[in-house]
Order: sequence, then structure tokens, then C-alpha cells
Amino acid sequence: MENRVIRLIRNRKFTIQLQNIFRFIALDKRSAAIDFQHDIDAKFQLLKTQPMMGRVSLYASDEKVRDLIHNGYTIVYEIKDEQTICILEIFKWQEK
Repeated sequence: MENRVIRLIRNRKFTIQLQNIFRFIALDKRSAAIDFQHDIDAKFQLLKTQPMMGRVSLYASDEKVRDLIHNGYTIVYEIKDEQTICILEIFKWQEK
């Protein structure tokens, strides 16, 4: 069995949204913000081995666009090809 290396690309929109979420959580409790970041990083490592783990996105009509749910946040990602996943955005479902 061949080992595939999957590249995860975080686009600019996602990066800005995640920074804003991190800052918001840190206002209340810095350690919770750090835990949130670690949990997302762990989920992304799992995503590299199981790219289809998220549900088909509610926000796109393409089956390659998928949603991961994490602590009330939706992380939208796209499976570009067999080696590339692009993380598109993160938001609270109530805000979409």
C-alpha cells in the first residue's frame, strides 16, 4: 500500500477568520483558545488521512466541498485532487 502525502492549504479567508475566533476566545480564557487551536490542528491531521470525513457541504453544490463541524463552528474545505485539500472558511453556523 502506497503512502500518500496530502497537502493542506489554508486560504487567506480561513486564516483571518480563525485568527478572529482565536482572539475572541482568548478574551475570555487564553488556555481555551490554545486548546481550540490544538483541536483544529489535530482534526486537520486526521483530515489528511480521511479527506471524506466531513459531510457534503450545505453551502456548495459540489460533492468535493465538505463541512467539518468543530465546537459549533463549520469548517468548509474542498478536496482539490488526491494530494490537495484547501481549507476555505470557518464560521458559526448561526452566522451564515
